[in-house]
Amino acid sequence: MRIVHVITRLIIGGAQENTILTCEGLHAKGHDVTLITGPTLGPEGSLVPRAKSGGYRYVEADALIRAVNPLDDWRAARQLRALLHSLEPDVVHTHSSKAGILGRIAADRARVPCVVHTVHGMSFNRTQKRLTQSIYAAAERFCARKTHAIVCVADAMCEQMLAANIGSPDQYTTIRSGMETDTFDPTRYDAVAMRAEWNTPADAIVVGAVARLFRNKGYEQLIEIMDRAARKEPRMRFVWIGDGADRAEYEAELSRRNLRDRTTITGLVPPGEIPRLLSGIDILAHASQWEGLPRAVVQALLMEKPAVSFDIDGAPEVIKPDETGQLAPLNDCDAFANALTTLATDASMRKRLGRTGRQRCLIEFSKETMTNQLEALYKRLRIGASTTRPTDDNTTSPNSHK
Repeated sequence: MRIVHVITRLIIGGAQENTILTCEGLHAKGHDVTLITGPTLGPEGSLVPRAKSGGYRYVEADALIRAVNPLDDWRAARQLRALLHSLEPDVVHTHSSKAGILGRIAADRARVPCVVHTVHGMSFNRTQKRLTQSIYAAAERFCARKTHAIVCVADAMCEQMLAANIGSPDQYTTIRSGMETDTFDPTRYDAVAMRAEWNTPADAIVVGAVARLFRNKGYEQLIEIMDRAARKEPRMRFVWIGDGADRAEYEAELSRRNLRDRTTITGLVPPGEIPRLLSGIDILAHASQWEGLPRAVVQALLMEKPAVSFDIDGAPEVIKPDETGQLAPLNDCDAFANALTTLATDASMRKRLGRTGRQRCLIEFSKETMTNQLEALYKRLRIGASTTRPTDDNTTSPNSHK
């Protein structure tokens, strides 16, 4: 099949890693794969070098930028439509909010037989103003009428999209976000050496966080949680894996609370370094304010590290209380800190939860499973594409499966 994936930018992030692995996997299966992306700008790092070396076709559409700009958006839609006309794909698969909207409109106008969109995280969510949510929801409803299948990385995303009257149930399917599970092997890394790089005391309990240092990733809440937990368990040390625009602000708050000396901030690291860094922690803390499926949690569990998260979106589909970690009500910092403290004081519990988590994640979140499921979906859609196309009356192909 000729398959085109479209994403807004290739920063170091979950949706982008997912898309790269999908393109690599489909290319390895013999499909003709093209990845279209806008310019990758900002402090979040870039996956462009990996995309360019993946063996498939890489195209940059210069007008496809993340910021909303009517002129650029019009240009981007024209660029995408022209590219799709020239590529003549059997399947167009879009990702991210901007590329998901413009890419599906362009695919519809280019008469692409099969159009697929993945919801990695809701384009409208609880962190946004109500007007912004309404605009994005309306755009999603419009684009759903031009989509044969909507893939969600978590069941919670399917439920939230349908609750917002976006599309119909037969359009939706859940396909878990794939990981390079072979690299997330705790036996491959020297945890003691990793902790030594952080100058961590031998008896320390290290709590890690993996996320951009940016609004809505939960650092405002996490700092409060760290403060409460460290007062109860003085052995706690903290490692933040990532960087971002709000780093200076967070560092100032850590200093104000006398937490800076016990917190290591690694800065931006290549995705391939994540397993080694995770080998050195004891617990993952995930305080994000909105999620699709938290890849960092899956990666920590693959490294046999239990996780604590707020009980939101796709988190409960990975974190099973007393089986793989603990959940706290959204923004209940005291409950979150108590969960961290409980795990910090019970090494046998941490070991048990971590091992169970790895066993659960090895198959369900492998890149091979994800690629196989996507390929099967494309094939089903292709069978029905010869007789049915999406229309503005919200009908879909009979081969779009839940």
